[in-house]
Amino acid sequence: MSLLDRLRAQIAQDGPISVAEYFTRCLHDPRDGYYANRPALGEGGDFLTAPGVSQMFGELIGLWLLETWTRMGRPSPVRLVEMGPGDGTLISDILRAARLLPDFLAAADLWLVEVSPPLRQAQADRLADAPLTPRWADRLEAVPAGAPLLLVANEVLDCLPAHQFVRTETGWAERMVGLDDKGELAFGLRALNPSADRRAASPPREEDLPPGTVVESSPAQAALGSEIGHRVARDGGAALLIDYGRDAPGGGDTLQALKSHAKVPPLAEPGQADLTVWADFPAVLAAAREAGAGTGPILTQGAFLQGLGIEARAQALAAARPDQALAAARPDQAEKLARQLDRLTGPAQMGELFKVVCLSAPGLSPPLFEDA
Repeated sequence: MSLLDRLRAQIAQDGPISVAEYFTRCLHDPRDGYYANRPALGEGGDFLTAPGVSQMFGELIGLWLLETWTRMGRPSPVRLVEMGPGDGTLISDILRAARLLPDFLAAADLWLVEVSPPLRQAQADRLADAPLTPRWADRLEAVPAGAPLLLVANEVLDCLPAHQFVRTETGWAERMVGLDDKGELAFGLRALNPSADRRAASPPREEDLPPGTVVESSPAQAALGSEIGHRVARDGGAALLIDYGRDAPGGGDTLQALKSHAKVPPLAEPGQADLTVWADFPAVLAAAREAGAGTGPILTQGAFLQGLGIEARAQALAAARPDQALAAARPDQAEKLARQLDRLTGPAQMGELFKVVCLSAPGLSPPLFEDA
């Protein structure tokens, strides 16, 4: 029985489920979930992330980590952690840059937080010759505490479930996934009555929004912000979170499904396509601060990478000035490098939509987030 069939049967028996529950089942169902069985990344897959666009992305994050470690006082040991490492491209590029500072590699132990068996295998294959041997954990909680943390999470928040609420003429209702009169999955609304139903999600606080407004709420994203914030506040270190999302509270339906680099209806193929929602960075930062972490500004990905010198790096690669630690220069790839640079930093590409935030130990001033 497919995931679609099982969802239909469950809803027919027990009633509609929240968008958040549907989201989780589609991505993480142990038998038929997208990440459990068939994650497809890269040009030939369902979606392309920044590390797959250019090595420059991971190399510059690697340099950011080295400088942050230096500002931390070069602690040893230090936990180098990537959450949601995909196919291992990002951490591979980070480690290439880390060869510039052998003392860091000597101090660091590498942890990958990954639940997908196929992706764990892809990561192991890619890191077979890496300067650090990875260890895996299903969740951040399983990464040993007691040492400072340097954490990177690229496109992780958007994989965490969100509830959706719709403002109606009579108040807030939660968007649910139920069945239409033909027995097919369909969106519907359920009036909120938290006092009568303890399972009901908390509605938005805004009361002056016009009817039809959709507001998303992700307790899971806030919980991750709180967990990381608590960890760096207690053990020291910093975390870099990169994702597409909002830098201010606001409405909008951001649920989307991607398959073969094209949007498909979110209810059409449960478990066969990647589901995402926008990261709610204000909520994540608020949760981290409440947990004791310092937080800096919300930067666009374009501003972040430009601040780290991506344009100079692209020029060096194109001008045949190889360096020994990073990948060799390729002057014949000048046009390709220019396209990659625009894809990562251009306002009409990833540059504005994607945001970067840093959660850090109180008193630490990571590069570009000095007012944390």
